[in-house]
Amino acid sequence: MTQAHPFLQDATAVRWSLLVPEAVEPDIALALAQAQQAVDAVAAAPVPLSYEATFGAFESALYTLGLAWNYVSHLDSVRNTPALRAAYNAMLPKVSEFYSRLYLNAGLWHSLKTFAESPQAKELDPARRRYVEETCADFRENGADLPESQRQRLIAVDTQLAALTQKFSENVLDATNAFALVIENDYRLSGLPASARAAALADAQAHDLCKDGRARWRFTLHEPSLTPVLQYADDPALRQCLWAAANTVGRAAPYANTALVPEILALRHEKAQLLKAAHFPNYVLARRMARTGEKALAFIDDMHARIVPAFRRECEELESFKAERTGTPRAPLEPWDVAYWAEKLRRERTDFDAESLRPYFEINRTISGLFAIAQTLFGIRITPNTTAETWHPDVRAYDVADVATGESVGLFYTDWFPRSDKRGGAWMNPLRTGRPHTGLICGNLTPPSGDTPSLLTHGEVTTLFHEFGHLLHHLLGNAPVRALGGTNVAWDFVELPSQILENWCWEPEALAHFASHWQTGEPLPPVLLEKMLRAKNFRAASFVMRQLSFAKMDLEIHLHADEWAHDDLESRARAALAAYQMPLARPVPTLLYRFGHLFSGPVAYASGYYSYKWAEALEADAFTRFQAEGVLNPATGRAFRETVLSQGNLRPPEDLFRAFLGRDPDPDAVLRRDGLL
Repeated sequence: MTQAHPFLQDATAVRWSLLVPEAVEPDIALALAQAQQAVDAVAAAPVPLSYEATFGAFESALYTLGLAWNYVSHLDSVRNTPALRAAYNAMLPKVSEFYSRLYLNAGLWHSLKTFAESPQAKELDPARRRYVEETCADFRENGADLPESQRQRLIAVDTQLAALTQKFSENVLDATNAFALVIENDYRLSGLPASARAAALADAQAHDLCKDGRARWRFTLHEPSLTPVLQYADDPALRQCLWAAANTVGRAAPYANTALVPEILALRHEKAQLLKAAHFPNYVLARRMARTGEKALAFIDDMHARIVPAFRRECEELESFKAERTGTPRAPLEPWDVAYWAEKLRRERTDFDAESLRPYFEINRTISGLFAIAQTLFGIRITPNTTAETWHPDVRAYDVADVATGESVGLFYTDWFPRSDKRGGAWMNPLRTGRPHTGLICGNLTPPSGDTPSLLTHGEVTTLFHEFGHLLHHLLGNAPVRALGGTNVAWDFVELPSQILENWCWEPEALAHFASHWQTGEPLPPVLLEKMLRAKNFRAASFVMRQLSFAKMDLEIHLHADEWAHDDLESRARAALAAYQMPLARPVPTLLYRFGHLFSGPVAYASGYYSYKWAEALEADAFTRFQAEGVLNPATGRAFRETVLSQGNLRPPEDLFRAFLGRDPDPDAVLRRDGLL
């Protein structure tokens, strides 16, 4: 890398200051040209063919382009300026076309397939043999054996999908940022926790809304602002206003996704048909643990059937509770009343106020405790890196080393607070694979406010642990072939390392490492801990049903895309979800047109949202070993690191699970943990 081509840098610590929008187009164009030249060399490799001249060279050919585009995509997620958006969108079709054409390159496929079928390929070590098998499967899955006419159509479909899904993401971000509600009368804030009031006041001040000396409060659709209103605000009109605004994201001009979603579904179905799959779920899941869309849907429907009685009881209980407290007949709730009355019911049933935990989860202490737990379990040391550049002042960098050997494992960045140029949600990005690895984790957690530091809800603590679990999977990957490392695993297995780490947010032995009052240092009081644990499975069936409903909608719309894509998609989706949702006073829009998990990329979580519950069933069972042997037992942590975290895609996921637990998964483990069996 030279300073003239900063996006081509290959360093553990990234020079973010050099990654400017005007460098995107020339740098990605150069990376594309270099990758094509290297691919052409593989296609023209002389006989006798070798691993190094075919598969080894193929992996190397894609490395710099993949890394450079990862930088661009990351910045598009966290620093979405007009200049960067324009540069990203200018190069996105070219990058998409390159990868689509890659798998349809007849000369390249001939070289790879010829070596894969040779006697030398059978003599490779297990890792390289696995890479050969997986790469050949990638080529077949992406149309390498298609006739020429269908190849050209596939390239066009992939290019269109990339553009449409990028526009979907931009619309969600822009619509979210377009809304703000300013409150001038503090009586409307009744019921809101002090933390939510302070954050709304600070936001108003930051937008110069209080210059006349009057206090005002600014609310947005970012989760740290929206959720407290829906959960605590006594003013139903305030709750309704924000609920309605959130449900117009992706539906209203100029940021509507209503026309994009049917196009995306139709193109995905066409792609599946071109590749000889019955529908997009079967195309996507062929090499995942579920294998078919029908099997994934059967898993979701089976779990649904098993929790329906508990779910119905919870719905009836909430309706009755509101009726008793308001002196009105029992009736379905308004959608903006559900979280509010559920919180009141939780307080009465469990004597637990979730806001009472915030002072004990100051973000920096929580992160330090998380690092200490990771060091104990997985034998790593995490230290701040104060010299590494970052893309924003809120971002922090850390070095990771192996405690036993002193070897550098890698470096990672954290970016935890909302910004207008940053997409919503939380995620991990395996920025650079290959030791020392580079990764990053992002979220939209409660930001500091005035003199008060970031104080997290317990839900935000679990989000932090979840994303760190993904990061560990990436950083501790030790596959000898880069393309098989870290999180490059079947998608319905990739959530296992992230979701299993959430368990430590509930364990008293782990909480002792970080749950202390931000002002006094007092540890989390036993009585508050007891209440928190007692409330853990409050309305568990409703929480599970919500997740199942997302997976159900995902699978149904993709299984029936050929019928539904240009029909009344919203009505179809709502009908499919009827048995998965609480009866309410009015029809509720689905998440369809703002569901970034499904539509923020050509594939993303499409046909794969079930993976969350699938992997949760795995991790709930896997965690029983920690419970039996000690939740901070270094030997058990080391076993998990060696059998799961370090392995990447060196072996099928079923084999990795058995290697850690010694048996096949128990499908009832997750329902037992949730108190639903």
